[in-house]
Amino acid sequence: MSEGLPGYSGVARDLLEKLGARVGCRLRLITTGNVVLEGLLMPRHEFSAEDIIVIKLDNGYNIGVSIHRVASAELVECAKRGEASSEETSGSGRPLVRILGCGGTIASRVEYETGAVKPAMSPADLMEIIPELRGLASYDVEVLFNILSEDMTPQHWRVIAERVYKSMLSGADGIVITHGTDTMSYTAAALAFALQNLPMPIVLVGAQRSSDRPSTDAATNLVGAVVTALKAPFGEVVVAMHSTPSDLEVLVHRGVKVRKMHSSRRDAFQSINDLPLAKVDPAKMELVVVNNRVIPRSKGAEEVKASIGFDDRVALVKAYPGFQSEIIDLLVDRKFHGIVIEGTGLGHIGSYAIESIRRAVEEGVAVVMTTQTLFGRVNMNVYTTGRKLLTVGVVPGEDMLPEVAYIKLSWVLAQTRDLKEVRRMMLTNYVNEINPVHIPQLYPLWLH
Repeated sequence: MSEGLPGYSGVARDLLEKLGARVGCRLRLITTGNVVLEGLLMPRHEFSAEDIIVIKLDNGYNIGVSIHRVASAELVECAKRGEASSEETSGSGRPLVRILGCGGTIASRVEYETGAVKPAMSPADLMEIIPELRGLASYDVEVLFNILSEDMTPQHWRVIAERVYKSMLSGADGIVITHGTDTMSYTAAALAFALQNLPMPIVLVGAQRSSDRPSTDAATNLVGAVVTALKAPFGEVVVAMHSTPSDLEVLVHRGVKVRKMHSSRRDAFQSINDLPLAKVDPAKMELVVVNNRVIPRSKGAEEVKASIGFDDRVALVKAYPGFQSEIIDLLVDRKFHGIVIEGTGLGHIGSYAIESIRRAVEEGVAVVMTTQTLFGRVNMNVYTTGRKLLTVGVVPGEDMLPEVAYIKLSWVLAQTRDLKEVRRMMLTNYVNEINPVHIPQLYPLWLH
């Protein structure tokens, strides 16, 4: 039983062994106060008191219960030992989900011997910390790299895209990418442009709270991501994260229309200038499409349009009162190929910077204008500054988020440096990154 009860010792272990329980089994505990607690037995931190049993409740939260407060304990059910290995690896007859690890909080677990947090990217690790995944699919897990989210670069996007494409060609039924949340939306947008006409959704997922915290969102998010990968009828790159601070629902956001809007809340991700594509009930393993503007799945991996490559000589700069036009000059002098401006309002920057922008365009640098308001779109025909910027060759970024325009320009410039072709491609709507019509519901109610 030692392998089945990681972290447990003393009186708690004695009780669990007497019940015949192991991690992943379902227990029902009735406390001395006549409170009924039922859930899945979880590993325990080895530094915890030896009388504590940790179970995951059906609402997704972990709770530690002292056996001295347990009036009765019952083993409800355990999966057969032979089942676990067949569920964890390919060849079980279940659909195959390939999970690609790219670091982040979600791809971590507590090492119960030391208390340290370490990568958890083997099928066995996943089954141990998220037993709800059992029965959904078989899993093939590969760690591409284990880096901090802020260390992602365009070269990492290329590696991820190439591995996703290879995974589709090799017969995966679903693809999930674990990623740090801080730059997850950037990677989602990069994959959306690099891989189009998809036969399945490519689902990025992260966690705001690590697996050693009782309030972790890792399990709910990952279950939601796997359900999305298997059941969603659309072929798009998406982000699957909590809908609210509770564990009741996961929202599926279009990868080119999503942004992390809070530094720490579990429902940090929101669709911008678009509606979420779907919502998932992780407890029932159900998915409902809530956006009628989706890209359907293609017939197979052979139909995927793969154009994988990104120009790393693109900059994203923010306009602000007193913006120094020398910043534009410096980027031109340093041979940057593209500049995306996060402008004010309808797409503006100080008029004193126009001559520097003119010079940039004349020297072959593509310049794209977006708005830092996030909601809404640029309209550079309304005011004089906007019209002058159009005259010198600035490309309007429609309603694209600044970071999405940055990634799209990087992707476009990897294919062409001809400014006329760059303009045409930037204004082409490839994966619904441009929403031509905005309805009132796109502006969140909490802002009304």
